[in-house]
Formats: sequence, structure tokens, C-alpha cells
Amino acid sequence: MLDAGVFDGLEVAMMVHPGPTDAVWARPLAVAHFDVVYTGRESHASAYPTLGVNAADAFTVAQVAIGLLRQQLPASVRVHGVVREAGTAPNAIPGSARGSWYVRAATLEDLAVAFDRVTECFRAGAIATGCSLEVVETSPRYSDFRNDEALVAAFAANAAALGRDMDLAEVTGPGMNTASTDMGNVSRRVRSIHPYLGVESAPAVNHQAAFADATVRPAGDRAALDGAILMAQTLIDHALGETAPTAQTAPTAKEPARAHEG
Repeated sequence: MLDAGVFDGLEVAMMVHPGPTDAVWARPLAVAHFDVVYTGRESHASAYPTLGVNAADAFTVAQVAIGLLRQQLPASVRVHGVVREAGTAPNAIPGSARGSWYVRAATLEDLAVAFDRVTECFRAGAIATGCSLEVVETSPRYSDFRNDEALVAAFAANAAALGRDMDLAEVTGPGMNTASTDMGNVSRRVRSIHPYLGVESAPAVNHQAAFADATVRPAGDRAALDGAILMAQTLIDHALGETAPTAQTAPTAKEPARAHEG
């Protein structure tokens, strides 16, 4: 949609997301989504083990290498994934294995470096086991998110009027504000904000079953309604000329897109 010009001419873009607590600042990380496929050779694991090339073992080597790599990665980098398929029978050496992985980083530039280093870990798995390797990015890369400070301030002020205290001091450290979203790409073209509204889920956090339960209770309903109200009020502030962009937050004109929340 971004490359097709759907966002051309828009002045602001806003999205709210549920979270354990209120947070007006979003710092979603840049992310690359990719699939990894190892291809080896099947064989009977007891009768003819030396004739097999174990694709599942390639993932074991790769994950050990990634674990050791973390010591050299910047603190903001995240590497996580799952093995989706790695054989079905204990008496058969698996000839194929596949998984899905994410690499995240504070900027697209950091992401490019981290992605290359993680890819080398998967290559190590192929070399060690004799498998072939295929790494395929499954979507365009998401950019890190660029907040518009004036819109952030307006949203926080409106939230206070609804009884939601949103600290304008930037939040650092882990949390939903360091997930990733393709809205990061939008924020490079259009002035954007991406606040989080609490649903009183503590101690449960996003992607836990107890958090999902919280979203269908009254606090979840209130967050949905407040989100709609606050975006509308902030848009009114913008229409009245009360959210002039700062030099630091004005998006660049027509940066190329690299690319849902997750």
C-alpha cells in the first residue's frame, strides 16, 4: 500500500495497540521475517545411519551458533524463531527441516548487519551437517518507528483528560513498545504515533492467554473506546493547527519503503 501511493498526501497516521499499561511513546524495532530450509538426505537411523544427512541437526548447530553470537550483538537486537518441521519418525533421519525466524534491531542499518551475522549461523549448520540451505525473506523489512513529538504531546494531553496518565518521558527497556510493525515504514513518509492503552492485564502481557482474557473484560472495552476518542481528539488538534511538526520529527519526503504488529 505504501509503495502504491495509498499514503501519499496524508498528513498524519495514528494507531493504538493494547498493552499491560498505558504508554504514549512507541519504539518498535526494525525487523526481517524469514524462513530457513535445510535439505539433507533421508535414511534409516539404525540400519543405514551413515547414508543419511540429518537436516534437523543443522538447526541444532545453527541455534547453538546464534546463542553464542548474542554476546557480540547490540543490546537492542532480538533473534527468535521456531522449527516448524524436522522429521516425524524417530527411526528415520530427517532429510528436510524448516523453520521461521525474526531478527529485530533498533534501526534498518543495524538490522542489515545483524541479519547477515545470523544468516552466517544458519550457514554454519549447513556446513557442519552437509545440508543445503535456503534462506527466504517472507516480507519486506519493517522499519523502526519514528514518533512525531507534537502528536505524541497532543495525544498524552487528551489522554490525561480521560484519566489516563501517559508519561512524556520516553520509556526504555523491554516492552510492547519494542515489538515491530509495518507502520514503521509509514512513519518514514507520514507524521505518525503509535500509543499503547492499558487493559489492566498485569501480570499478564501481550501474547499470553491471560492477556487475551483481559481484552474482553470492561477494561479492554474501555481501551478500545478510549483509543477511538483519543485519536479523534488528536486529529482535531491537528486540524486546528496545534501539532506543528518539529525539525527532528518531520518525515523525509518519499523515502523508499522496505516493507501488522508482532
